[in-house]
Amino acid sequence: MSKTYKLTVFEPSGEKLLDEAFTAEHDKQAKEIGERLLKEKNYSEFTHRCTSSAGKLVLFHI
Repeated sequence: MSKTYKLTVFEPSGEKLLDEAFTAEHDKQAKEIGERLLKEKNYSEFTHRCTSSAGKLVLFHI
């Protein structure tokens, strides 16, 4: 069963650069998808987080 996850990327000022939802089968897969999306969009070095629909943090970088 797929779950919904949300990837959010922020500017140092706090402005959102990306706020994207996607689905994954489990947290490990969500982390991998989130990391791939960050690389594709050149946001890996920005502050970001990926959370599950239950509020669990699966990926985070300051």
